[in-house]
Amino acid sequence: MARHRNHSIQFKRQIVQEYFSGESLHGLARRYDIARNLIRIWIRKHEEGAFDEDVEAVDLIQEYEARIAALERLVGKQALELEFLKGALKTHSGRKTRLHPSSPARWPLRRRRMPADGDCALDLL
Repeated sequence: MARHRNHSIQFKRQIVQEYFSGESLHGLARRYDIARNLIRIWIRKHEEGAFDEDVEAVDLIQEYEARIAALERLVGKQALELEFLKGALKTHSGRKTRLHPSSPARWPLRRRRMPADGDCALDLL
C-alpha cells in the first residue's frame, strides 16, 4: 500500500540544496526513500520560489484564517442552538416545558403511567 507522507519545507529545501550541490536524483531518492519525480517537483517549485519563507508564512496565515472562519461558523451555530433551547425551556403556564421530537417546541409534556413493555410514554397536556 502506498505511503503518504508530509515533508516539511525545511526538508524539501535540504533535498533541493543537496541536488544543486551535485548529488544525483537517484542517490537522493535512495537515501531518503522518496521518489525521484517528487524531487523533480520540489526542484521546480524551488525555482518558482514556492519554498521561500514569505510564501510559507502566507500559506500558514491563510490556513489559520480558514480554520478561524470554520470555528466562528461553529460557534455561531452553537449559539443559535443554545438560544433555541433556552426558549424551549421557558416556563409555560407556570410549568416547565419539555421538548419532544414530534411536537412543537413549546408544547408542555407530562408523564403517563408506565406501559407494560417498560417504555415511558409522554402525553400532551
